[in-house]
Amino acid sequence: MATENTFTIKDGVTVTEEVVAIIAGLAACEADGVDCIGNGLTAANISKAGAGKLAKGIRVIREADDRIIVRLAVVLAYGFEIPVVSRSIQEKVGTAIENMTGIKVKEVDVRISSVSVHS
Repeated sequence: MATENTFTIKDGVTVTEEVVAIIAGLAACEADGVDCIGNGLTAANISKAGAGKLAKGIRVIREADDRIIVRLAVVLAYGFEIPVVSRSIQEKVGTAIENMTGIKVKEVDVRISSVSVHS
């Protein structure tokens, strides 16, 4: 690992916390029952959101053992079971980050911030 805001992943390649957060957000959006992440971020606009908006919905915390904790807030679509969606998000986020970067994910904390009811 490099500095506090970057991760060295392989052969000197570094990625920022924002890139890891984008990967986490995109993976979370793939879970059935997720309406959006944090402040209304969807898969279509998450990569354009920028660090400010991502920081409100997704946090990446580096542990002393070089593993990370990902904390994210999601808006659930009405009618889905919270435990099932949360487990799916945890699996998708952990797998995506580890496969794309090699960074080990210690845990994925999911907070349901709201439930979306579309007419």
